[in-house]
Amino acid sequence: MARTGRPVSPHLTIYSFPVGALSSITNRVTGVALTFGAAGVGAIELLGGSGAAAGLLQDIGSSGALVGCTAKFAVAFPCVYHYIGAIRHLAWDNRPELLENTDVEK
Repeated sequence: MARTGRPVSPHLTIYSFPVGALSSITNRVTGVALTFGAAGVGAIELLGGSGAAAGLLQDIGSSGALVGCTAKFAVAFPCVYHYIGAIRHLAWDNRPELLENTDVEK
């Protein structure tokens, strides 16, 4: 605003993402998280030898309820959310009439 003398557009403060966009973004983020998680477990197993990943998981599980529950949620949420998102997309692909957004071409 100082350079041009014009007010800055408030588009970032007044625009809200549709629910479909937010769920699609979350589905992509959980997919990336699952990819990095699987690659991390594979790297630990390759670098640490056979059973290294299982040993790490046992150490995390025995480090306390708060850490164990947080770790379980960090794995379970992306798995469940991404799986449900895949089922939703399969339903939309097979039955396009289920799409209720008027902006989406059927």
